[in-house]
Amino acid sequence: MRSERKLYSPSLPSSAGKGDAGKRPSEAVLDSISACKLLYTGAVQGESAIILLRSRLLSVAQRLGFPDVQRENMALVAAEMVSNQIKYTGNKGQIQIWQQPGATLDILALDYGPGIANLQQAQQDGFSTSRTLGKGLGSIQRLADEAAIYTQTSSSPHAKWTGTAVLARFRPVREARKPGSDPVEIGLFSRALSDDRYNGDRIYLKRDGTALRWLHLDGLGHGEDAQSTTSGLAEHLLDKDPATALASVDQHLRGTRGAVAVIGEVNFSSGELELLGVGDMHAVIHNHNRLHKVSFAPGVLGQEHKSPSPFRETFEQRGIILTASDGIRRSWDETSFPGLFNQSPQLIAYVLGNIMGRISDDQSLCVVRIN
Repeated sequence: MRSERKLYSPSLPSSAGKGDAGKRPSEAVLDSISACKLLYTGAVQGESAIILLRSRLLSVAQRLGFPDVQRENMALVAAEMVSNQIKYTGNKGQIQIWQQPGATLDILALDYGPGIANLQQAQQDGFSTSRTLGKGLGSIQRLADEAAIYTQTSSSPHAKWTGTAVLARFRPVREARKPGSDPVEIGLFSRALSDDRYNGDRIYLKRDGTALRWLHLDGLGHGEDAQSTTSGLAEHLLDKDPATALASVDQHLRGTRGAVAVIGEVNFSSGELELLGVGDMHAVIHNHNRLHKVSFAPGVLGQEHKSPSPFRETFEQRGIILTASDGIRRSWDETSFPGLFNQSPQLIAYVLGNIMGRISDDQSLCVVRIN
């Protein structure tokens, strides 16, 4: 089920990769290491949760240049999220703060409660099952620049999870865009093992007027060495086609511990998708209301691997492409999360990343919706 307010993906900035010391940054290529950050995560087990959350939230918002009015709105949204989880989830909730491209700030409330049986009714002011004013979800949608809600109840027989995910997005500069006017929307999830400083999973994205191309990598191992292996690869997205780009990445990684990767390209005018990959990465395609999964050639880039074969698909209507590292479990399908692919790419990434992520590995997802 979805909210009535549209949640857009962040636009890609004009530069990225600045965090790679000693490497030549490639302008117009976004790097998830610097652009997608989990800034805070905490369990909600009482009213005291709002104190630490509020302090962290306002500190980050001030650093990113948000004005006073938006910081006040953030604090109110966070308080509503905590209050809702205390009332309805039995201390089975968590709140996260994420920074996304363009200094976008996301507040995510995700719980493991019973879910909301009638989401449309719950979003109406004055409705409450706990005999309160019933303005929580409605006020979150009004105060945030953009908002989205996804919920599952115990009535879903194949569900991997029951509960509710509420996403409130704030931007330092509001952008006036019409729903569906962007040819693609993007959602990112990247979280290091044990929330370490270093993350071996990495996503580079390059977008121009005709196409979106992204390189999604998982450096072998964990920590600083794995992150170092996947650094300095932004320039390879400037190559002419996915096969050439992946071959140049393979050559670049010679002499390192290596990485597994998938590269994707979406042509805006034709709706054509091409995917090419090596190693234990996977992709999920949702097209024509069908979902199918894609695996890639065995091996490791920079070491031994089989020759990859391209996967191609044409989208004649709205569809979803999802690429993931092996830190995201594959044991789910569309019946596990009914209606999720009707949501924004960012909420899809947050839900699957948090629910299907392995705590024993770095985790990353790139979700692209073709409009």
